[in-house]
Amino acid sequence: MKKQGIIALAISISAFSFAQKKELKTAEKAIKSSNYSEAKTALGQAESLMSAMDDKLKAKYYYLNAEALYANGKGSMKDIDSAIESLSKVEGSYVKESDDLKQKMVNSLLKTGNTAYEGKDYSKASKYFEKTYRLSTKDTVYLYYAATMSVSVPEYDRALVLYEELKDLGYTGIAKEYYATNVESGKEEILDKTTRDLYVKSKTHIKPGERTTESKKPEIVKNIALIYVSKGDNEKAIAAMKDARAESPNDVNLILSEANVHYKMGNTEEFKKLLEQAVAMDPKNPELQYNLGVIAAETNHPEEARKYYQKALELDPNYINAYINLSALILAEEKPIIEEMNGLGSSKKDDLRYDELRGKRQNLYKDAVPYLSKALEIDPNNINAAKTLMNIYSILGETQKSKAMKEKVEALEAAGM
Repeated sequence: MKKQGIIALAISISAFSFAQKKELKTAEKAIKSSNYSEAKTALGQAESLMSAMDDKLKAKYYYLNAEALYANGKGSMKDIDSAIESLSKVEGSYVKESDDLKQKMVNSLLKTGNTAYEGKDYSKASKYFEKTYRLSTKDTVYLYYAATMSVSVPEYDRALVLYEELKDLGYTGIAKEYYATNVESGKEEILDKTTRDLYVKSKTHIKPGERTTESKKPEIVKNIALIYVSKGDNEKAIAAMKDARAESPNDVNLILSEANVHYKMGNTEEFKKLLEQAVAMDPKNPELQYNLGVIAAETNHPEEARKYYQKALELDPNYINAYINLSALILAEEKPIIEEMNGLGSSKKDDLRYDELRGKRQNLYKDAVPYLSKALEIDPNNINAAKTLMNIYSILGETQKSKAMKEKVEALEAAGM
């Protein structure tokens, strides 16, 4: 009885093994005929027998499964992901075939990604460059390309994931670059070493050289920080900014980006401190002076604000916002004057004080006019400057100027300005 049982079991295993091989053979034949649908059906049937497969058959299954999913470049992005996963499981047998398929897929994915890039379809290009990296993880540059393409779209959530991965990998992108000058065009060209040497030898290129490219790490950590800023995730943005500034301590734009985050969070003191650092590094930048003026005005230091705005105008006489804000500083002095005027009584003394305050108020308007006029000269479509001037001229009793400005305002409003 025992011998009969052993014989029956042997027959069962033999049939099972035959079924596995049959399904894999069917899939292999279908793939050769480009009948990928039939191949997937056969592989689906073979998968149910996976637990009984030996290592060689499993390797063959994963390899054929990848081929069927890839479908010679016609597979969907989801299929390509599954094909990449399947290839990662090939061990022992079929490693060479698997490597050949990987290279074929890399070449195809790169071609599609480059075509998408040239057609400015950066979203598609990014996805194909990422798939290229997943197949060939030694080529980290493709993951970098995928991240930069995502930023160009922009697809910030996706870009953030890719940049964080690059950061965790310690990617720098530092490489040796070979170059030579094209004799015909006179322009320097980046070439691989073999091609560069060949061109120089044939005398189509001159002035050969080599150099080490700059690290991409500062750019990566900077973009991580800026994406957090765009997402409004202020705490993470500041932490990322500190990482970025540690990589590029002399990058003024990074300091400004961190300053803007603090400004959004209401940390005015930190904002001012960072702006002052930026000004020390770039004293000829009118925007920095202007921003310091804004924060001085908001923290109730009008004289300090005035100095910053005037410094911005020294550096750039056409900095329109500095003119607008200088006029606003002057007109802000009107409020306490009006409050005192409204609180006066009807005595002779009060009447004299009223006239004094009225004159003071009119002088404020006169002081503001040149700044508003200059702003309107720089930007003739600035309707806010035009409306303010119209009201000022009306209060000052300058009827013709007020009428002309009213016509301008109406024209701008009709034009949708």
